Amino acid sequence: MAITEDDVREAEARLQQLRTTSATAVAVRYDRRIGRVMIRLSSGLDVAFSPHDVQGLEQARPADLDVIEISPSGLGVHFPKLDADIYLPALLQGFTGSRGWMAAHAGGSGEPKQGTRARKTAVRA
Repeated sequence: MAITEDDVREAEARLQQLRTTSATAVAVRYDRRIGRVMIRLSSGLDVAFSPHDVQGLEQARPADLDVIEISPSGLGVHFPKLDADIYLPALLQGFTGSRGWMAAHAGGSGEPKQGTRARKTAVRA
């Protein structure tokens, strides 16, 4: 199936719509002191979560988290040493892995176990 110029324009329009309706990442770092990945959003909020609560990061060591990149769209963060990515809209909705991974970590229900949901910390910039 070939991708047409119309397909590209439609995808770009969807991305632009998503960027105008979603907060994007403007800064990201791992805080070794508290053991949390910290993401500053364009809305002025900070999101903090334990890497062990996110698929692809669950076995990460602090040294694996010293380089974190923001995607060009601002809608994702990439962990190059782990070849792992987080899609921010999904993180903000409370989904920290695929359905199968979430189900395995929640006893089969797909809902996170108590204490494994990414913690959202609302802090004004």
